[in-house]
Amino acid sequence: MTKILLSLHVLAAIIAIGPVTVAASMFPPAARRVAVPVPAGAGEGTDAGDVSTVRLLHRICRVYAGLGIAVPVLGFATAAAMGVLGDAWLIASIALTAAAAGLLVAFVLPRQEELLEQLTDRQPVERARTARLAMFTGLFNLLWATVTVLMIVRPGSTTGA
Repeated sequence: MTKILLSLHVLAAIIAIGPVTVAASMFPPAARRVAVPVPAGAGEGTDAGDVSTVRLLHRICRVYAGLGIAVPVLGFATAAAMGVLGDAWLIASIALTAAAAGLLVAFVLPRQEELLEQLTDRQPVERARTARLAMFTGLFNLLWATVTVLMIVRPGSTTGA
């Protein structure tokens, strides 16, 4: 049963978290490329981009973030089956996963929604806002990369890994 749970946990992480990390990373540059009308005499606006691309990236983030709930659920089930719920590497992974989820829910998704609303209303977005969103997205991705390494290396594990 442990192997099945572990396989489902890893598949859930790949299928759910992978798309969020990619789509969230693509969102800020896609938002910058959306063409918005520029008042006469103000120079040229951007020449590429479409709000539908930004909308799709945000939807991918929202939908797959919801599916991502399966990752910690299956992770807890796997850890319980393996008898490692009290191990330091797992506790650190749980804390980092909670931090990543919090970052996604509190900072990444709301800022994406704000930028998407601006673009839908044909308002230009400030580069600083997309840069901050990119920073939060980068932190989210870094947290998930760290969790992945902890899951593989498992410091202090007695399994020889």
